[in-house]
Amino acid sequence: MHILEPDDWPLWRELRLAALADAGPAFGSTLADWQGDGDREERWRARLAMRGSHNVVAFLDGRPAGMAGGVPTETADSVELVSMWVSPSARGRGIGDHLIHEIERWATWLGAGTLRLSVKPGNAPAIALYRRHDFRDSEELSALDPRGSRVMTKLLPALQKPR
Repeated sequence: MHILEPDDWPLWRELRLAALADAGPAFGSTLADWQGDGDREERWRARLAMRGSHNVVAFLDGRPAGMAGGVPTETADSVELVSMWVSPSARGRGIGDHLIHEIERWATWLGAGTLRLSVKPGNAPAIALYRRHDFRDSEELSALDPRGSRVMTKLLPALQKPR
């Protein structure tokens, strides 16, 4: 697992474009949003430098195999899992599990009580993965995609800070 910094923007760009090309309808933005005028170094850097965010890449056999991000929400007690994607060649090999665990670890370290995510209703493999990790359906619609993404949440354990 590699935690991304703004200087890692070429790696983030490579994976994000691959994710949008592979599973574009699963995301709130499109491949076209990040190509052409949207494909600028400062934009990629800014995404990785977002205040309070935590972006990671998982590797399999020395190659990038998936990515995920964690971002703060408007509520101090919750964070959101975003930009989750596993390359087709790495699916079914535990990469998604590792990415979720890393974002959960980060969220717990921050002291968040809830981890949220948005997922399209027809994305059965992603929904099954999230349910295996104890995410449950919420009644709210995603603010990121009010056209129909469902929100799933997971309650996180309180971090026991050493005395």
